[in-house]
Amino acid sequence: MHSRVLSRDSERSIVVVAYVLHLLGAIVGITSLIGLAINHFHVSRTDWLVENHHRWMIRSFWWALVWTVIGWVTTVLLFGWLILGVVWLWYLYRHIRGLIAVLSDQPLPR
Repeated sequence: MHSRVLSRDSERSIVVVAYVLHLLGAIVGITSLIGLAINHFHVSRTDWLVENHHRWMIRSFWWALVWTVIGWVTTVLLFGWLILGVVWLWYLYRHIRGLIAVLSDQPLPR
């Protein structure tokens, strides 16, 4: 078993930073990768509530990536643009919902 190095408040602050990086990533792109790296590094180093938020962001990133690839591949058929738009809105929704939840000390569904 590992010892916790950071306080719960510090870990919670890291989660907030990761959410902001993912939200910026919806526009900039690269910041989502930084957020993802933070999520993977901290996911098993904290309590269950903060871990829940890291896992939420990790799942959101990878599902968004899968659907973004599908969207780009199908842009030739024109409905790919719709897929890309829906994925972008879903990605924003997931991270805004998560940010609100972490600021309220609430978990997210698994």
